[in-house]
Amino acid sequence: MCLSIPSKVVKIDKENNMATVDTMGVKRDASLDLMAEDDVKVGDYVLLHIGFIMNKIDEEDAMLSLETYKEIIEAMDEEERQRTILEDDNCVNRGV
Repeated sequence: MCLSIPSKVVKIDKENNMATVDTMGVKRDASLDLMAEDDVKVGDYVLLHIGFIMNKIDEEDAMLSLETYKEIIEAMDEEERQRTILEDDNCVNRGV
């Protein structure tokens, strides 16, 4: 199963249709190509999949999800934590 950690948009590059997002302290670039023009703004919370912003979520839902992820991550060792945060949007669809 693939889960996406909510990420906060901290910067938008309209020229390249990219956003910089913060995922639990890790910043990365994500494509806005799958979103409607001007739908995503700085401060929005979004979900990513393979480098693309797939949808927005409201802040309350994002905060609840982040609290759950923090509890899960606290139970992991440091290497697992980093891998989980860095690779959260690189999930491959697998047959069921």
